[in-house]
Amino acid sequence: MKQVDVRQAVLADLSDLAQLLDAYRRFYGRSSDGEAAGRFLRARFEHGESVLFIATVDGVAVGFCQLYPGFSSLSLARTFILNDLYVVEGARKQGVASRLLEAAAEYARQVGALCLTLSTATGNQTAQALYERLGWIRDLEFHVYNLILSAERLPLASAEQGG
Repeated sequence: MKQVDVRQAVLADLSDLAQLLDAYRRFYGRSSDGEAAGRFLRARFEHGESVLFIATVDGVAVGFCQLYPGFSSLSLARTFILNDLYVVEGARKQGVASRLLEAAAEYARQVGALCLTLSTATGNQTAQALYERLGWIRDLEFHVYNLILSAERLPLASAEQGG
């Protein structure tokens, strides 16, 4: 097995991240638009609106995850939504997703976050098994609701919240 390197992404990773985001979007049935993916990620960097992690094998980008900051008013604490997690098909089943999730959790701990939250499709048994193996707990107390405000950007099966 090859060495998987995971680190917090920087603006210099934008080209690789845009390709990964474009592949992630295609995986969920969206049209390819690498330029739009790059613009979207650049805006997140420029406005400090997300934290990205990138995974490489032999210097080649093979996966990423993206955290969006949130806050809990009840707990008076920072939280993060793990909104995106993607590994290219040829690098799956090699621990890349686990390493990305571990890096995200470590970052959140370092900045004093209360928790990480993600959503996944109810039929995505592979992802659910991974999350549970890594200690994530499925919420049995709360239901998630969405109010769709723009039909042209309608999420596919809640794909936009955590793989």
